[in-house]
Amino acid sequence: MESSGQQVRRGTIARALAFGALVGIAATAAFAAAGSQGGSASAAETTAVTVTAAQQDPDAANAPFPNLAVTVSQTTDLISQGVTVSWTGGKKSTPPSGSTGGENFLQLAQCWGEDPQHPGHPDRTTCTYGAFNTPGATRDGYVTDGTVADQDQDYTAPRTGIFSPAYTSVPFKGVDGTLVSSVVDHKQTTENVNVNQFFNPSSSNEVPWAGSGSNGAGSVKFEVQTALQADGLGCGTPVASGSTTAPRSCWLVIIPRGTGDSGEQHITQSGLRWDAWKHNIAVKLTFKPLGVSCAIGAAERQLRGSELVAGAVASWQPVLCASQGGATYTMSNSAESDALQAANGTDTAPLALTSRALSTGDTDELEYAPIAVGGLAVAFAVDRSPAADGSTPADQLDRAGLSFDAMKLTPRLIAKLLTASYQDAIPTYADHAELGANPRNLLYDPDFRAVNADNPDWKYQAIVAPSISDLLVPQGRSDAAWQLWRYVLADPDARAFLAGSADPWGMKVNPNSSTTAKVNPSGSALELPRDDFPKADPITQPAGNAGGEVNLVTWRPYTNDLDQAAYYTLRGDGQTLGLWDPTSAPPKYGKSVRNLPGYQKVLALTDTSSAARYQVITASLQNAAGKFVLPTTDSLTAAASAMTPVAGQPQVLEYDPAGAGAKSAAAAYPLALPVYAASNPAQGDTSTRADYAAFIRYAATTGQAPGVEAGQLPPGYAPIPAAWKAQALSAAAAIQSGATTDVPSGSTGGDAGLGATGGDSAYGSDSSAGTGGSVVPAGASTGPTATGSPAGSLSAGKTVKDPDTGGIPAVLPGGLVGGVAAAAAIPIFGRLRRFS
Repeated sequence: MESSGQQVRRGTIARALAFGALVGIAATAAFAAAGSQGGSASAAETTAVTVTAAQQDPDAANAPFPNLAVTVSQTTDLISQGVTVSWTGGKKSTPPSGSTGGENFLQLAQCWGEDPQHPGHPDRTTCTYGAFNTPGATRDGYVTDGTVADQDQDYTAPRTGIFSPAYTSVPFKGVDGTLVSSVVDHKQTTENVNVNQFFNPSSSNEVPWAGSGSNGAGSVKFEVQTALQADGLGCGTPVASGSTTAPRSCWLVIIPRGTGDSGEQHITQSGLRWDAWKHNIAVKLTFKPLGVSCAIGAAERQLRGSELVAGAVASWQPVLCASQGGATYTMSNSAESDALQAANGTDTAPLALTSRALSTGDTDELEYAPIAVGGLAVAFAVDRSPAADGSTPADQLDRAGLSFDAMKLTPRLIAKLLTASYQDAIPTYADHAELGANPRNLLYDPDFRAVNADNPDWKYQAIVAPSISDLLVPQGRSDAAWQLWRYVLADPDARAFLAGSADPWGMKVNPNSSTTAKVNPSGSALELPRDDFPKADPITQPAGNAGGEVNLVTWRPYTNDLDQAAYYTLRGDGQTLGLWDPTSAPPKYGKSVRNLPGYQKVLALTDTSSAARYQVITASLQNAAGKFVLPTTDSLTAAASAMTPVAGQPQVLEYDPAGAGAKSAAAAYPLALPVYAASNPAQGDTSTRADYAAFIRYAATTGQAPGVEAGQLPPGYAPIPAAWKAQALSAAAAIQSGATTDVPSGSTGGDAGLGATGGDSAYGSDSSAGTGGSVVPAGASTGPTATGSPAGSLSAGKTVKDPDTGGIPAVLPGGLVGGVAAAAAIPIFGRLRRFS
C-alpha cells in the first residue's frame, strides 16, 4: 500500500502533469479567434484512427485475425490520459487461466522506438511489456521444442542439454539508451527483464489480455503515459530535428494472439517473440509537449477551490500566461467554503472557485463570475464474471471477461454505496450483525437488478469484491459532496432508506449512517446534506495472527481527489486491502495489485472532466423527472437551463434536484454543477484584481470554445450560456475597478443555449454582448431577484466596455517548448490527504 506521502504526491502530481503536458503548447493568435459555436469536441470525433491487419501485416492471411480492424479514439494532442481501443474482426475469446494466457485475444503495449530493420514500424525492444508475469505476457520464456525464429536468435541462449531448453528473452531498451537484458552473448543472466527500473506491476500500462465477444468485436481502455509516468518511454519530451523541436511521438501496439504459440499447444510464450510480434499492428501517438512556457518573472496569481474546473484551468493557463503581460495562475484544490471566506475579505486573497454562495453569517461582498458547467459522475469498470453453474446460459459464459458498458443508478442505490450498507463494505472478519441480511455488494442487490432489468447480463454475475460494495470517494470537504447528498435526499425512496426504512427487498441502511437518531447507535442522526463523505461506522476487524486491526478507512481508503478516482477506474484499481507485512517497520497491510482487463471491478465518484480525460465509462443517473441520463454536453446544458438562483444570492445558480425546474427537465443530468470565480472588489491590490479580471474574461469567452487544444474548453464541460458570459464580464469589470456592478437583465441563465462562444471573432471583441458592466456603488443590489423560478432569457443588454488595463489585448505566438523538469515551475497543488 502506498504511504501517506506517496498518496499525497500522487494527487498533487496528477494535476501537475495536466499542466506540465499542456503548458508547453505554442500559444498563437488563432486561440484569440476561437469562438465558434457547437457541441463539445470529442477525441473520437477529431483524432480517432483506424488501422487494419490487411494494411500493416504482410502476412495477414496467416495472422490470428486476418480481418482485424482496430480504432483508437484519440491519437494526437495526448497527455497522461485514457483512450478507448475498439476492434472488429477478432474471434470469440477465452479468458486466461493460471497456466495459459487464454485464446483469441489482443495484447496492447506502448513503445517509443522505430525498428531500424523495418522503418515505419515499432521496435519491440522499446515496449513496456512483461511486468505482470502472467502466462503468454512475459518478455522471456523457455522454448520447449527448441524452435527459435531467426529474428529471435540474438535474444536466445540455445539449448545446452535435454534438461536445459532454449531460453529467449527480448530486452528492453530505455529511451536513454539503457539496456535491460537477461541474455548476453547468448548466455542467460540473472537480470529480470520483466520488472526493472523502468516498469513494474504498479506502473506498467500494458494490457496482457483484451477479449472479443462472439461477434469478434471488443473494446478496452488504455492508459497513455508520457515521460512523466514512464521515463523509459520518454513520450512527449522535446526532440530536436534540425532547426525544429517537437515532442517525441510513440506507438500504441496491438498484438493479436490466437489459440497457441509456435511449437506450443496453448498461448504460453511472449507476445514479443517474433512468431507473435510479426502480426502486430500499430498506431502512431503524438503528444502535447511537456514542460512550461510561462515567462520567468511573470506575476503569479493564486486560484483556490473547486476541483471541478481544474481541467479547464489547465487548458486555459498556457494561453493566459503567454499573452502580453499575462500572469501565471496556480491552482490549489481545497474546500470551496474556505476559499470563499478568504476571498470575501478586503485583504488580497486567492480568486475563489466555487459552486455555492458564501454560507457564513458574514455579509456576502463577493462578485460571482460563472466560468464553467461541469459536474460529478459515477465511473465504473466492471468485467463480466458469470456464475459457472447450470443456471447460467451458455451465451453468458461466452461473454466472460468482457466489460459492461452501461449501468443505471438511482438516488437510493447511491445512498447505499455511500453508507457502507453492503456486507463487503465493512471488513471481512468484523461483526456484520448490524447489516442483517443485506446483499454482499451492489451487483447482488435485487434493487440494482430491477433498475437494470433492461440488461439481463447483470443478474448472472458472480462478482465479489469490496470495490463494488461502495464508491471510491475523496476525503475532505467540497461543494460537490454537498450537491450529491442533496441529490440523494431529494428522492423520497432514498430519504426513507437513510431514515431507516427497508427497501422493498428488505435491505436497510447501515444504522451508523441513519438520519434517524433512534436508529443510529450513536444516538444522534447523521446530518445531511453535508460537504463530505463520512465513513461513519466505527466498526473494526480485531487484530489477530493474520494481521493488525482494520477500520473502515483502512478497509476502504479515501482517494486524494476526484481525478485520482477516475485514474484508478481506468487502471482497474479498486484500492482493496492487501496482505499483512509483519516485516515492515512498523508492520502494516499492503495494497492489492490492481485488476487487469477481464477481471476489473471498480466503482468511483469522479468529475465529468476527469471521466472524459481518462475516457472511463460512467453510469446513467436517474434525474428528478425520472429519466436516466448520462453526463454529456447536451445533458449538462439542459441542467444549466433548469438552474435557479439560490436564496439570498441572485448571482449564484443551482440545480435544485427537489425544485420544479429540475422535475420538468427530462434531459438534464442531475449532478451538473456550475463553477464561479469569486472575489471581493474591495481587495486592495490593483494589479492582482486586474489579473483576476483577465482570467475571468478569457475563461468566459474564448475559453468556452470546445476542443482539445490549449486554451480551449476540454471534454467534460458544456459551454456556459450566453447570459452567464454577460454576468461573468460584468463581474470582471467590478473586480478590476473595485466596485460592484449590475448584472445585466436575465444574466442568470435560463435557456442555456450554446451562444456563449459564438460571435466573438477575437477575445473581448463582442461589444453587443458586452465586455463589462455598469458600475454601481459597493453593496448595491446586483442581478435579478431570486424568485425560485427557472432563470430567464439568455438575452443581455449592451454594457459598458471594460477598462483596458490588465486585459489581454492580444495572444502572442511563440514556440513554447520546455524541458520535463520544468513541469514543476507551475505549482498545481492537489488536496492534501492523510491516509491510514
